[in-house]
Amino acid sequence: MKRAPQAAAKCDDSGEKENNGLARNETPPKRVLRPKNSAERAARVKNILTLLDEMYPHPTIPLHHRNAWELLVATILSAQCTDRRVNEVTPGLFKKFPTIRDFANANLEELGNEIMSTGFFRNKAKSLVGAARKILADFGGKVPKTMDELITVPGVGRKTANVVLGGYYGIAAGIVVDTHVLRVSRRLDLTKHTDPVKIEQNLIKIIPKEKWIEFPLQLIYHGRALCVARKPRCAECKLNPFCYAKDKTV
Repeated sequence: MKRAPQAAAKCDDSGEKENNGLARNETPPKRVLRPKNSAERAARVKNILTLLDEMYPHPTIPLHHRNAWELLVATILSAQCTDRRVNEVTPGLFKKFPTIRDFANANLEELGNEIMSTGFFRNKAKSLVGAARKILADFGGKVPKTMDELITVPGVGRKTANVVLGGYYGIAAGIVVDTHVLRVSRRLDLTKHTDPVKIEQNLIKIIPKEKWIEFPLQLIYHGRALCVARKPRCAECKLNPFCYAKDKTV
């Protein structure tokens, strides 16, 4: 956005504008002081976490589920799909296929028709049937509770495993990295990578383990509410004073 000319940016009685044409709570990226050492970097991360707690206290998994298997199914379906759409699909899906054994015995075409609106439905149907059969054959029909075991299940990578382990079992095995976490963590300069695995490795080093489950959920909600992909709403963001992203809107 272009800045308004100084002559048009007078400060009125409400104090909404400063002489430079910016709202008082807008902080241009060049004016945000960068940490100079490890102590300052740690303090900055702590401030960010404190503000996230204020904005998004006790965040919950946005995918509706009643057990670990349903959360696993919903997370597989959420790839390249919105959580809202998944939540619209899963009630009918779980009514038609109420148990993991029903998924294991499902006809791929029939299952695909049920999940078609989530996109990539043929591959997702294969993953769901394969996941159900793997869990029945190797884990007694129960979704495993370790990262090493979960990533052997068809359709399950680290992101999906972290969602299930943290979101249902309360096990902090890692940090979920989805598109929102990727975008916001890069904007906050918590990582410079674009690869989800490398981003997770960076975040694990600086985020306390007790925050590994809540932190990505907070970034997800923040990425939807304010730190959107285009024209982020920086003037409304409490993290603004700590953010020197190049695409800040000021």
